[in-house]
Amino acid sequence: MKYIIATLGCKVNQFETQAMEDRLQQDGFLPAAPGEVADAVIVNTCAVTAESGRKSRQMIRRLRDENPGAVLAVCGCYAQLSPEENEEIGAQVIFGSADRMAFVEAVERAVETGEGARQIDRPFRREKLEPLPAGAVSGRTRAMLKIQDGCRNFCSYCIIPHVRGSLRSMPVEDAVRETRRLAEEGFRELVLTGIEVASYGLDLPERPDLADLVTAVAEASGGMRLRLGSLEPTVITGDFCRRLAASGRLCRHFHLSLQSGCDRTLKAMNRKYDTAFFYHTTELLREYFPGCALTGDLITGFPGETEEDHARTLDFIRRCAFSELHVFPYSRRPGTPADRLPDQLTAAVKSRRAHEAKAVSLETGKVFREACVGETLPVLFETGDGEGSLGHSDTYLLVRVPDEGLRGRLRRVRILSAEKDGTLLGAVENV
Repeated sequence: MKYIIATLGCKVNQFETQAMEDRLQQDGFLPAAPGEVADAVIVNTCAVTAESGRKSRQMIRRLRDENPGAVLAVCGCYAQLSPEENEEIGAQVIFGSADRMAFVEAVERAVETGEGARQIDRPFRREKLEPLPAGAVSGRTRAMLKIQDGCRNFCSYCIIPHVRGSLRSMPVEDAVRETRRLAEEGFRELVLTGIEVASYGLDLPERPDLADLVTAVAEASGGMRLRLGSLEPTVITGDFCRRLAASGRLCRHFHLSLQSGCDRTLKAMNRKYDTAFFYHTTELLREYFPGCALTGDLITGFPGETEEDHARTLDFIRRCAFSELHVFPYSRRPGTPADRLPDQLTAAVKSRRAHEAKAVSLETGKVFREACVGETLPVLFETGDGEGSLGHSDTYLLVRVPDEGLRGRLRRVRILSAEKDGTLLGAVENV
């Protein structure tokens, strides 16, 4: 039996997809080759914005049309939010953002018997994190481990708490056990991911925090280096940075959820910090992790954002000196407080501001990469081609060397130049 699986959205969705693929392959299903018609089509959807929902529908329709006769199965946040719309498109198996293994069983049953299934629960009734195997579908380079799910922040633009539920964390001992297994299997890097990892542990009886988890996982990581998923700035304190730096395993790359560089807009978004606090977090990270890369997320054109507010954000991006910024024009999401705010901006204004913000982040990113020339960076190589090997530095920069056959190996690389496409060229240092 052959399957096609498509994933939209965040790293949590990517993690859950690899867990589902692992189960499918254990049960004898194989990924369809390019152009091959599948027996089952699975779409793991996203609903973080209205645009994400549109892209999810588009993907479902395209794969449905390309695979006539296949079982069409849909799961994820958009399926949780709008199961009826997915049914109208033709989905036979519809699950929400929970019970991934039960979803796979339902897909396999539908392929065998033609029996459809629909399971949509109430997210805020979920009490424990669903245990899913950490790892990767192919290769033994980088693995992901989901350490928590859900969110309790209720930002005014965001629907995610309503489709993912409240906070549910993986117990420290379970994370340690999974980490040891992955190290024994030969993985070289572990990404700790979740919907809102900064709140990790607040729901557990012992109330361990994220630094407790990272410390424990680092001790069990063997030769693996650790990388954190997206962080809320509120978790970053001097003690947090000191403890993470002491672990000795953490990559010098921190992805921060900024969203705006204007205090008035941050307040309207119901964010839990202002720009002064955010900037202080960047200073702390650079103090404890010299040379670290800071990336982030930004929303432009939030309701009521003025040109002066936007200009403040551009100035703040420059001041923070991000190595990369993911910029999104504000997308209205029905059911959120922001959707009901006055002074909604036009698509043209939101798009222009996104373009301007991205241009500034490209400038700061270019400066960061050029500053790496002459430095020596640890690089984990993931792929190779006829021109050498490609991998990511601990600062998550793409690095190419002329040497072949380095996949899965961690090497120290002296950076020789920064290319226009963002790739760094280097030479492996002989130890």
